Amino acid sequence: MREESVERSNLSHTTFILIGFPELYEYRRLLFFPFFLIYVVVLIGNSVIIYVIKTAESLHTPMYILISYMAVIDIIVPTAIIPNMLLSLLFDWNRISLAGCLTQMFFVHYISSFESTILLTMALDRYVAICNPLRYAEIMNTSVFLKMGIFSVIRGGAWMSTLIILAHPLSFCGSNIINQCYCEHMALVSLACGSTTINNITGLLMAYTIVGFDISCILFSYIRIITVVIKTASAKERQKAFHTCSTHLIVMFFFYISGSVSFVAYRVSNTIPTDVHTLLSVMYLVVPASVNPIIYGVRTKEIRQVIVKMFRRRRILVSSNVVTVKT
Repeated sequence: MREESVERSNLSHTTFILIGFPELYEYRRLLFFPFFLIYVVVLIGNSVIIYVIKTAESLHTPMYILISYMAVIDIIVPTAIIPNMLLSLLFDWNRISLAGCLTQMFFVHYISSFESTILLTMALDRYVAICNPLRYAEIMNTSVFLKMGIFSVIRGGAWMSTLIILAHPLSFCGSNIINQCYCEHMALVSLACGSTTINNITGLLMAYTIVGFDISCILFSYIRIITVVIKTASAKERQKAFHTCSTHLIVMFFFYISGSVSFVAYRVSNTIPTDVHTLLSVMYLVVPASVNPIIYGVRTKEIRQVIVKMFRRRRILVSSNVVTVKT
């Protein structure tokens, strides 16, 4: 009996099976359609935002460039998980190696951390534009954006590398079934046989360091903005400032709330059905990516006007081609 347990302890899985929505496994092919449609919305919506900002010179300002960067991230992160997830739902292609799992984990979390930095930079941009407009061009220059980019790369890279380094030597001698649609840090670590205390603590520290720091700075920025606007701005300027800031706050709400719900779900996983937990983890990466272009396209006047002009120009071009063909 003792020899068997030692032998089992020396066994560690190097291949894992991703079983998303195990309770709905019989209907997995039906799940393909809603997630496929969501992915199409993500690709089309964010591609339109990128194209509009790139082609319209009037939108080549820091705020809109940041929005285009966010759209790029909102395409990359879902693309890292959704195509594989769709293939798994249709054809049961759900096996992944430990190396592949760790790579996907690093990539998804690392790129997602950039979005938090972009939201922080947006808050800084609005803070300077409203609270210190005369020095806006001086403060919000290329150097500032470069420093924020370097900060994000180093911060995200350091934390994600630490998570991977700590997860790689773990022994997975029990089940190799991950009840997720992608390799999420806590989903993989929960399968380990030995102590994972250091992994759990590191995951918590990463969340508090990245999200906690960014949210604190964002809240400070918007509290200062609201204070300045109420005290000094005219009614029209106040309305414009609140409209612009509320758009960014709605985007931040979707990103941080969906992330927080997914994060808390792992801490109370015993009380949440597995499929609900899986859905929350996927929605954390997909919902912000699908609603962001809609929010910016509808609520941002400048982007909306450019999109309308593009459609009108397209309609006129089509009409003129039809007339030419008829003549």
